[in-house]
Amino acid sequence: MSLDTLNVDNKTAWRNRIIGLVLALALYAVDQWLKNYMQYTLDLEQVRNINVLPFFDLTWVPNYGVSLGMLTATSMEMRWMLVGLTGAIALVVAIWMLRERRLIDVIALAMILGGALGNIHDRYTVGFVIDFINIHFWGWTPFVFNLADAAITLGVLIILARSLFMGEKSAPSQGGAQAEESAENS
Repeated sequence: MSLDTLNVDNKTAWRNRIIGLVLALALYAVDQWLKNYMQYTLDLEQVRNINVLPFFDLTWVPNYGVSLGMLTATSMEMRWMLVGLTGAIALVVAIWMLRERRLIDVIALAMILGGALGNIHDRYTVGFVIDFINIHFWGWTPFVFNLADAAITLGVLIILARSLFMGEKSAPSQGGAQAEESAENS
């Protein structure tokens, strides 16, 4: 267990978890609202593309795959397999989030969970994930994505950054603390 984790009391840890659940549900709700707005209010499914800024368009892209269109669901069986797989991953992330104590970790996992729920909802209800954010530069369009994708990506980046650059020290054991104390006293 890290020193950071030990310094978070139970009340704060539960407050952090509640913040995480609220954030995950809020991300899910905003993601679904945006997708519905794009589909039904802007009629983006019919219009296909709306230029907003020189580097930003709203572009309708039904994504039958997972991340960046990989693992494309070409059949109903594959669609339901992806719903099950992403649902299982979301469940693992939810359990992980509820076990975390530190706010930054809970927030990162909540972003992943909220995004996953948004994309699972799409795949379950319409058979594909609705992507519409198209950021492009000088004719180069890396990919079209949605708020859920952005939240998942940011959450994963936070976890990776914390793992790679914020190495955590283990709490000293009783024996280790006594050995250090006696070494200092000698």
